[in-house]
Amino acid sequence: MSTTPAVPPVLAEVVRSGFIEGHHRGSLVALTADGEVEFALGDPFAPVFPRSSSKPFQAAAVLRAGLDLSGERLALAAASHSGEGFHLDLVRTMLAEHSISVDELRTPLDLPLDPVEAEAYLAAGGIRDRVTMNCSGKHAAMLAACAHNGWDRAGYLDPAHPLQLLVREVVEEAAGERVAAVGTDGCGAPLMAISLVGLARAFSSLVRADPGTAERRVADAMRAHPEYVAGTRRADTWLMREVPGTLAKMGAEAVQAIALADGRALAFKIDDGGGRALGPVLARAVERLGVHAPVLTRIGRAPLLGGGREVGEIRATF
Repeated sequence: MSTTPAVPPVLAEVVRSGFIEGHHRGSLVALTADGEVEFALGDPFAPVFPRSSSKPFQAAAVLRAGLDLSGERLALAAASHSGEGFHLDLVRTMLAEHSISVDELRTPLDLPLDPVEAEAYLAAGGIRDRVTMNCSGKHAAMLAACAHNGWDRAGYLDPAHPLQLLVREVVEEAAGERVAAVGTDGCGAPLMAISLVGLARAFSSLVRADPGTAERRVADAMRAHPEYVAGTRRADTWLMREVPGTLAKMGAEAVQAIALADGRALAFKIDDGGGRALGPVLARAVERLGVHAPVLTRIGRAPLLGGGREVGEIRATF
């Protein structure tokens, strides 16, 4: 006898002119500092691709491989950067420091992730480039780790490459579970599926790691330089800047993970990949963890426009 899969709960609704015209469904989990489920919606034990929420663990693997990164460079290694000038300048500097050609990057040709930056870049005559792609800091760090170890650089994105095997090891250790599937991320890097519970547990492990470990070094660099992790107009930056000790990293297809300074953590995935609902869901989830800060109002605001004026909003429903 077949059973109908459970429909994920609504995490956010789209309200236009007082009329609910759509919904964003998904799953979410929040963990206590000791790893117990504090509250959950949907199925947080089902595997998902964390997308760019995986980047802190990829950066930790680079450190475990022996590459000495710190400060802004380490934050950029864990970044989905906006493509602002300071991001692009540092990517090029990192490549030059390790005698790596821009042509060795396997990032797709792309424009800056931030729409404001993309418009300015195009207006200045810029074209799609590997450095402007938001994952270029991560790829620069991966190539530098390969150069440091004498590993093959052309095949650095092969799931069987020594660096990618190390990434998998870091992910599984941090999540406390085995990788359920391996895929290819938008930037071409291998991508490991874990549950939302595992993702939240992994983020908690970063902030609770012993000082000096690869994991803690990544967490500390991201929190000290959040503008390099995201950008000046991004929710991850605002949250890490204005709620001390918080670690935050979004991923494509509306994935988000955070850990608070005390080790409490949360992770969620909006099923339809609707990034427009990410801010409202994130702000509400952080409030449910007992955090009350003005920045959450800023993050949670998602107005809908009609005729150039505000006529509605996307709002969390839990």
